[in-house]
Amino acid sequence: MTDVREWIATAREERWGILTDLAFAVVWVTLVELINYFLEPPTTVYYLLMLAGIVAYFGFLWNFDLATSQQQ
Repeated sequence: MTDVREWIATAREERWGILTDLAFAVVWVTLVELINYFLEPPTTVYYLLMLAGIVAYFGFLWNFDLATSQQQ
């Protein structure tokens, strides 16, 4: 079990990575919940949209890494 100091050190090393992950997750889940609330799709669509968030997340990271590598 890691202590709080190690967790803070890791968070500082990764800089904004943890916050970016959290922000993406909050935005994605909020969008899916809004779609589910207003359109009332079947439960299967809800779960597929949640799973699509995984693909969207890795696509976002891949594009971000590609864009930063092209700038350098």
